[in-house]
Amino acid sequence: MRARHWLSVLVPTLLLAAACSSSDTSPTGTSAPLPPAETVIEGAAVVDPAWLLGRKLELLRFETQTFAPQNPINVLAHLTRKRLEPGYAPPGPAPDDAWDGTFAGWDALRDGRDFSGLYVLAAILGFEGDPMISPALRAKSEAALTRFKYWYTDPTPPGLTDNSYYWSENHQLLFHTIEHLVGLRFPDRPIGTDGKTGKEHADRAAKMIVRWLEHRLRYGFAEWHSNVYYQKDLTPLLVLVEHAQDPAIVHRAAAVLDVLCMDLALHTLRDAFGVTHGRSYKKDKMKSTDEDTWSFTKLVFASSTYDWDKGGDPGATIFSASTKYAMPELVRRAGAAGDTMVVRERMGLPMPESPPTEAEPVAPDGLSYTSADDLPIWWGMGALTAWPVVPLTLETFNTYNLWDVEDFAPFKQLRSITPDLGKNLSAYNAAMLNFGLMRDVDTYTYRNADVMLSSAVDYRKGTFNQQVHAWQATLDARAIVFTNHPFRPLATTGDWRDDPESGGYWNGEASMPRSAQADNVAIHIYAPQYPITNEAPFDYFRYEPYTHAYFPQEYFDEIAQRGPWTFGRLGKGYVALYSFRPAKFLTYDPKTQATDGRLQPFDLRADGGADNVWISEVGREAEWGSFAAFVDAVSAAKVEVTSRGPGKPSGERDGFDVAYTSPSRGLVTFGWEAPLVAAGAPIPLQLDGRHESPFGRVPRKPGRVVFERDGYAIDIDVTTGVRRLRGPR
Repeated sequence: MRARHWLSVLVPTLLLAAACSSSDTSPTGTSAPLPPAETVIEGAAVVDPAWLLGRKLELLRFETQTFAPQNPINVLAHLTRKRLEPGYAPPGPAPDDAWDGTFAGWDALRDGRDFSGLYVLAAILGFEGDPMISPALRAKSEAALTRFKYWYTDPTPPGLTDNSYYWSENHQLLFHTIEHLVGLRFPDRPIGTDGKTGKEHADRAAKMIVRWLEHRLRYGFAEWHSNVYYQKDLTPLLVLVEHAQDPAIVHRAAAVLDVLCMDLALHTLRDAFGVTHGRSYKKDKMKSTDEDTWSFTKLVFASSTYDWDKGGDPGATIFSASTKYAMPELVRRAGAAGDTMVVRERMGLPMPESPPTEAEPVAPDGLSYTSADDLPIWWGMGALTAWPVVPLTLETFNTYNLWDVEDFAPFKQLRSITPDLGKNLSAYNAAMLNFGLMRDVDTYTYRNADVMLSSAVDYRKGTFNQQVHAWQATLDARAIVFTNHPFRPLATTGDWRDDPESGGYWNGEASMPRSAQADNVAIHIYAPQYPITNEAPFDYFRYEPYTHAYFPQEYFDEIAQRGPWTFGRLGKGYVALYSFRPAKFLTYDPKTQATDGRLQPFDLRADGGADNVWISEVGREAEWGSFAAFVDAVSAAKVEVTSRGPGKPSGERDGFDVAYTSPSRGLVTFGWEAPLVAAGAPIPLQLDGRHESPFGRVPRKPGRVVFERDGYAIDIDVTTGVRRLRGPR
């Protein structure tokens, strides 16, 4: 779950020694006074409190079946249930040493300490004086939080190496939230590792928090639609709304929560967040009930009969504990909407990748590639090795001695390579080396009451993307279909989760397809844009000579195969999947190949080459009358796939042109370079704006973010932080 895995691969290739550039090395700058902010609620604009209380208690009763005092989230669940359910007597108190192991991890500067740091903070701030947290445990918690290292620019205690990852989008807000709230609690005493007062730390973090919040309101999330990291965004946002004091932070955090929750609402089907993801893992994406966001979406949208997350969900638990965030009723209604709709999003910032490089590239929207003030933006989108950012990356490594981090230490000797050489190396090998980059993305999602189809449109085609989930068809939380190009072969293991997070058999894409979607039809063209080589260090970037699909037969009511097509039905929803290369289901040996209890085949492999064309179409009973009619019509449709290379089958770098006569959409054409045309009408691949759906149109870099439908509205002034929620009077 950490970005450092892929950095350890890039360092020996790119770690390009000290750049003597002239960037500002201060991580913070001066800022104007924050504008006033407030929340205005007009009419019946928020979710019914009684209904929401019932949903929270259902979750909490499930989570409190056991008592695990070493887990701060479990303790928080018991505390919250006690508050919300009169008469509930929780076990406890938690032993005084319950969190000693957690505190030891903080003191050792282990990666992921910001997650547990926030959970402990939520418990001690939210339940002052409750005997379940003894005075001794509370004192230990406060002492550990005040000696926390809050940011990478702070001194590292002698004898330690800081292996924390601070820079991804979610980690930034987590660290800033901890620093700000601990600083508010202890304003006059020295905290952290630098001897500065709590007020100084709170003020520093406040500036970075506000900037983080404003960036998400204007550009959305770099880790788009992430069924892992939206939970890690949700938790600090809720804690800020609950415990921050500055209205500029409180109301902006609530506004970003509104945007995040609308994102979830418009991209779920029966509580399943089954869409394209900027970051996801095998542990989350093979069933939506395994998603880190699952219990939260189940709590809020309440449309699934599947059980809660058995491990306990920090997002849903902290949401249940929150008393101040007013969830808009529009969010709940958007999640429940069953009419057919298309939701388009454009999130993130552009980033040059390919040559030629420039001596002084101009960053978008007045930002800078050389200012440390903007480094969190670039590193937050995984752009450490994108050529415009390479000099700043190198300077930061040197200034803060990041070479001593265990993942980077073996490569100290490479620090003498010049920045110009580093930029060129990055640009000419971008398809391999930028595999952590999450640049601007267009997502396209088609949804009705029975099916959902979602794609990342024309996104970094042919490049290695270690954690991107390119597309998915969803009929419910378990009946899902997607394809990917494996970076590594299938592991011999009995552990279902044993798949490298830095690119595996199911994790990520060894080469991103060029995808496009017209309503219920999507075309995905695979053609790797980098070679396999035995030459070190590029021999790491190897991929499998096939693509495959996840199509779990036992989670569907019916399965059919007709020629190159595979079909599935669940209830009234239908999905069809075409492969240009012949595809067949693999039979796993569960003793050596993990199945997570699946008894029927689910891995549909298309051998014959790493380049391929997959076509997906979804339908439903209301349109076709029967599954048999859908199967007959789609399997009889004409599909023409033409290689763009000199021979057949195509050379892997050449791609294809595709013409599919869909029985529902008419002739749909698309290609490796060609535009998307459906029924004679061109469909733009790039959205001219930030958001477009039946709930509104939001412009790119908006001054206002407005969602509205049927008399309910969310209206956010990005500049002032004023948040208006409207409903019927």
